[in-house]
Amino acid sequence: MNVQPCVFIVDDDEAVRDGLEMVMETVGLACQTFGNAERFLEDYQPGTPGCLVLDINMPGMNGDELQTELIRQNIRLPIIFLTSYGDIPMSVRTIKAGAVDFLTKPVQISQLIECIQAELQRIAQLQEQNKGDEDFRKRLNSLTPREMEILPLTIKGIPNKEIAQKLGISFRTVELHRTNILRKTGAANFLELAGQCEAIRFSIETKHENT
Repeated sequence: MNVQPCVFIVDDDEAVRDGLEMVMETVGLACQTFGNAERFLEDYQPGTPGCLVLDINMPGMNGDELQTELIRQNIRLPIIFLTSYGDIPMSVRTIKAGAVDFLTKPVQISQLIECIQAELQRIAQLQEQNKGDEDFRKRLNSLTPREMEILPLTIKGIPNKEIAQKLGISFRTVELHRTNILRKTGAANFLELAGQCEAIRFSIETKHENT
């Protein structure tokens, strides 16, 4: 079950927090506010989807340092910096470190909302993709050891007769296993199944590269 994404606002200015919280509620977005970075780190549950709207200059840990700490903890929460004291080197540094955007106060609310909603939409799409990947993995895990042997050979386009010889089983047995593989995975044909397997492989490799 997907968890509703939340907009996390970290800013030491109470008026800014209250104003942004009201805006988020008006457009129907779940929101949590924090007066400092330390409190956010204490309360945030890793893996909770959402978007972080983050000030730069704050007492204690500043926004730049919070971004560094989140990276250190491997927390991939999209960050939109919102500050009154930004400069070009700072914006370049934070964007290179993975921030979604670097906005300056006073900001046009429509611009901020558009940026947040784009990120939340991307998160929702990713959640849906991950759910599909998980369902497909479960279907693959339902295959028998023999079916798992036959699957990659079939995907490579190796004829049934050659598969039968390679595995020391009958041609008819290969055909039965092929039918069971399609039934269990829900694929219409092996071309479609090959595409699904490739998508899973690409997804795993991409996640590995981003960690």
